[in-house]
Amino acid sequence: MTDDDRLAAELAEQAGQLLLDLRAEGGDPGDLRTAGDRLSHEFLAAELAARRPGDAVLSEEGRDDRSRLAAERVWIVDPLDGTREFGEPGRTDWAVHVALWEHGALTAGAVALPAQGQVLATTAPPVVPPVNGSEGPLRVVVSRTRPPAFLERLSGEMSVTLLPLGSAGAKAAAVLRGEADAYIHAGGQYEWDSAAPAAVALAAGLHASRLDGSALQYNQPDPVLPDILICPVALAECPAPCEVLARRAQC
Repeated sequence: MTDDDRLAAELAEQAGQLLLDLRAEGGDPGDLRTAGDRLSHEFLAAELAARRPGDAVLSEEGRDDRSRLAAERVWIVDPLDGTREFGEPGRTDWAVHVALWEHGALTAGAVALPAQGQVLATTAPPVVPPVNGSEGPLRVVVSRTRPPAFLERLSGEMSVTLLPLGSAGAKAAAVLRGEADAYIHAGGQYEWDSAAPAAVALAAGLHASRLDGSALQYNQPDPVLPDILICPVALAECPAPCEVLARRAQC
C-alpha cells in the first residue's frame, strides 16, 4: 500500500461525506444534483492541487487541460458518479471515484459508496466471493437507463438475470461483493466512469477490459471509453466476452 492508495481512499471518503451532508439538506432534486457535482469537484480539485501539486487531474466536472497528455501522473476522478440516483431519495447506488494513472497504468483507486457506508479501494482490495457458477442464472449488473441491447435480448432466451443499478462504481461493487457475476456496459462511458472501479477490480484479482477483450486505456486524447467488462478471470477466459453469457462458468 502506497501513499497514493491511501490518498485516493481518503479523498473519496471525504468527498462522499460532503455529499451525504448536502443530500441531508434536501431541496429540489435538480439543484441538488448540480450542487453535488460542483461541491465534490471543487473539494477534490483543491485537495489534489495542494497534496499532489505536480500531478495532472482529469475530472468529469473540470476543464480538460490537454497538458495532461504529457504528464506521467494523472488523477482521474468522477466527483459524483450516479448523479441521477443522488437526486432520488433513498437510492444508494451513487459514488465518488478517485483513481491515479501513472506511466501508462492505473496504480491506485478508490470507489466511495457514501450512502452504503463503504469505500472499496486499492489500500486493501476486497476478497471477491466465488462466482455464481453453473447453478442458477448468471447475474449481470447493467445500467438502469442504458442496458446493452444484446443483453436484454439474451435475457429472454437464456438463464441471465439483469440487475440494473446507477453508478458504475456501484455496479463494480456488486461484482466485488459477490452480488453479481459480471458488470457489462456498452452504452457509452468516459474514462472517469471506469478508472477507479477498474483499478479496484484489478487489484482484487478480477478481470477488467473492453468488451472485445482489449485493454482499458486511460489518459487518452479523447477520454471516451465506451464499454467495459468486469468479471472473475474464469468467466473472461471464454473465447469472447459475450460467450460468458452462453457458456457460463463452464468455459
